[in-house]
Amino acid sequence: MAYDVNTIFQIAGIGIVVAMIHTVLKQMGKDDWAQWVTLIGFVVVLYMVASIVDDLFQKIKGVFLFQG
Repeated sequence: MAYDVNTIFQIAGIGIVVAMIHTVLKQMGKDDWAQWVTLIGFVVVLYMVASIVDDLFQKIKGVFLFQG
């Protein structure tokens, strides 16, 4: 699967949206909700990165013929 700049922009977009929501919720006095939004955003980005790293390892296995 070929990755281009779109993945980087998606991760950056999620970060910007989560930061804005976090700031608004914190100003409203909802600190617990702000932390949950940040945690959920982090988990989503972590899942995206983990799938990219998994694809990278699969390609490395294919290059060095460690399939078996």
